Amino acid sequence: MLDKIIIEDLECFGYHGVLKEEQVLGQKFLVSLVLYTNTRDAGREDCLDKTLNYAEVCKKVQTFMHDEKFLLIEAAAERLAQMLLLTYSLLKEIKITIKKPWAPVHISMKTVAVEIKRSWHTVYLGIGANLGEKEKNIETALHFFEENPLCKLEKVSSLMPTRPYGVKEQEDFLNGVFCIQTLLSPKEILACIQEVEEKLQRVRTMRWGPRTIDVDILLYDDIICREADLMIPHIEMHKRDFVLKPFSEIAPYAWHPVFQKTVKEIWEELQKNKNYECNLK
Repeated sequence: MLDKIIIEDLECFGYHGVLKEEQVLGQKFLVSLVLYTNTRDAGREDCLDKTLNYAEVCKKVQTFMHDEKFLLIEAAAERLAQMLLLTYSLLKEIKITIKKPWAPVHISMKTVAVEIKRSWHTVYLGIGANLGEKEKNIETALHFFEENPLCKLEKVSSLMPTRPYGVKEQEDFLNGVFCIQTLLSPKEILACIQEVEEKLQRVRTMRWGPRTIDVDILLYDDIICREADLMIPHIEMHKRDFVLKPFSEIAPYAWHPVFQKTVKEIWEELQKNKNYECNLK
């Protein structure tokens, strides 16, 4: 459970708005923040270095609101959240409310506001390749995520030689699992995957067919998503030893929100299943 540092109605001046006069003359904005962090060490040791310096945070917010320009306060809130989460390692989650008390809508009202909540997310992804320079392709894909400013590459498993799954008549694979901390949404991660697959010239000819690179979202925090183009947790991961073994190597106690079991437990159950067909070499 995270603690909160609360800043209410910080007065800022900025040039955000769709009207020309808003962009030229500027106006007042009120920014409220809830900073989710762990204050226990700071409280026990009475040490400013162990917590978020709210005076410094306020100055950064005022500078950001003054120097940056956006048409929408939705965009201002989104970029402000990113800036603060990337600046402060102790900040795990943030709620931002931006009020526009002088909104030029020609209707009597006290204020209009946008409120968002953003945080770091833990995501586990499977990765594999069986065409071209397999290890180099995997390294390129990992580097792609590592270079994304909204991602932190946390852990990478060993790469394991694997017999083909599904379609047997093809080259052996190299497979592994990696973990990132990210500010991206599931759909944004999916877009990143599609971009790196395009970069490495993956061609989709058949299901379970050969590929230069394959990246799958296995778990994203504890969410359950069932959409046409995105299934989280991955619906096949509990059947795949080439996912569960490397996954258990880096995060044996990661929690599967559908099966209500750890990855380690799912891996152990698969090995005991009488119908288990080993794909690992």
